[in-house]
Amino acid sequence: MNIIIETKRTYLRQLTIADAEYFYNLNLDKEVIKYTGDVAFENIRQAEKFLKNYDQYEKYGVGRWAVIHKETNDFLGWCGIKFTPENNEYDIGFRFFRKYWNQGFATETAKACIDYGFKTLELAEIVGRAMKTNKASINVLEKIGFVYRQDFDFEGNLGVIYSSKTYQT
Repeated sequence: MNIIIETKRTYLRQLTIADAEYFYNLNLDKEVIKYTGDVAFENIRQAEKFLKNYDQYEKYGVGRWAVIHKETNDFLGWCGIKFTPENNEYDIGFRFFRKYWNQGFATETAKACIDYGFKTLELAEIVGRAMKTNKASINVLEKIGFVYRQDFDFEGNLGVIYSSKTYQT
């Protein structure tokens, strides 16, 4: 396993085509993707194709990373920093299987990703985007030190952008 980040309970590594079944199943849960604007993959092959064509690592040196539980080696979900060239910005994102919600995994891994972004990659700013009704994700963004910046149109829904311009210890 090529570990990029290690937290108290998890390892984060690049997503691979071997993760397609996890990725497919994660997006099947309507509650998991409720606030994302995404739709479920039609089948595992579609998830494989997505992962095969995922080029964030090669293009920008960042990306969404698989979150693996240290003790069980279970795939919990993903977390990581993505670069969006249209906005010229890096954003933090996370998605976990529902059975791992409310256990602090999103906060733990998002904080580690932010630390990595500021300390290792020397990014000047990282943002977090969420639908305004997604209180759980907004709570995570606030816990990792982000502050509200502005509202935006999230595919026809009211969204919010949170930001952290400097690393806060």
